[in-house]
Amino acid sequence: MLCKEGRKRGIRIVLDGVFNHTGSDSVYFNKKGTFDSVGAFQSKESPYFSWYTFIEYPDKYESWWGIDTLPAVNEEDPDFLQFITGMEGIARKWLQLGASGWRLDVLDELPDSFIEAFRRAAKSYEQDTLLIGEVWEDASYKISYGKRRRYLLGEQMDSIMNYPFMNGIIQFVRNGDAEKLHEVVTTILQHYPSCVVHCLMNMLGTHDTKRILTALGEKNVQELPRELQAQMKMSASERQEAIRLLKMASLIQMTLPGVPCIYYGDEAGLEGYEDPFNRRCFPWGKEEKTLQHWYERLGTIRKQWDVFKEGQYKTLYAKEQVYLFQRYNGLEKVIVGVNRSDTPFQFEIATPYVDLLQNRDVSDEYMMKPNTVCFLGKKL
Repeated sequence: MLCKEGRKRGIRIVLDGVFNHTGSDSVYFNKKGTFDSVGAFQSKESPYFSWYTFIEYPDKYESWWGIDTLPAVNEEDPDFLQFITGMEGIARKWLQLGASGWRLDVLDELPDSFIEAFRRAAKSYEQDTLLIGEVWEDASYKISYGKRRRYLLGEQMDSIMNYPFMNGIIQFVRNGDAEKLHEVVTTILQHYPSCVVHCLMNMLGTHDTKRILTALGEKNVQELPRELQAQMKMSASERQEAIRLLKMASLIQMTLPGVPCIYYGDEAGLEGYEDPFNRRCFPWGKEEKTLQHWYERLGTIRKQWDVFKEGQYKTLYAKEQVYLFQRYNGLEKVIVGVNRSDTPFQFEIATPYVDLLQNRDVSDEYMMKPNTVCFLGKKL
């Protein structure tokens, strides 16, 4: 029902697939005996026993990063592989029920054989099923467990979570390092195939990172005990400064090549350090309205300009704490800029543009005041 109603509104559902491990209290492992069926922890005769690797049965077993509540799965076990990627398997089942894609968790801990089997299963149901992998680095030359991976060679992922862009944007907005952001963006665009670039998952925060508002406004409290981190909250002035920086960061996020992904609540002003403090409930009725309106405005503009779908990218200026770039195709051009310096930045405009944030025509020269942004566009 959710997928069906979503499609009516132009919304597709992409599921999060965690196939490297299960919970110890899942029906498959059943360590606490929560389920009536027999899990791998309870009996070697369990249909799920071969999924797991026991060192000393039943209490000592391989788990994700040594966390015993997350027993690791042997993804190449024939029974597990059939359960996930078979004709009646999980990959196809949820697509048949209306989902439009999968995000694969901890991709670098999944073997190539599993990833490729998963892709065949998903694409056999519907060719345009989207497959996005969780990789924190440049995925084009990623090495994990001593092996160079082949995520982007046409047999595994359609695209990747774009942590390099996220880190580059945060570093620039916080510290004004325009040169580094230019290096990060151009490197990814050079390394990734264009089909991957245009569906990159561009985010500023996830369930595995600090809330973006906290990341931009924090005062280096990483060393504080977690019980104190749980209580940390920005002052009113710190929060306003963080919101100002988030507007800059989100403008870049929404306009670089790829698809912007907003972690729920970021647009409403949620704060929080790493898990679990980044997973607080959405602040219904207490949303930061200025941020919400900003995100709505950026989303509306993005929808109105096709150049953001597959338009080319070019850095126009990236130094002295100023980052200026252009997106263009045969019909449209857009200029996006952020001035993180304390001095005005002026640049020439060869032909008239429209200031998309202020709805006014601009020509000849444009002045970005200190710590402000520009968002210009024109139809060709």
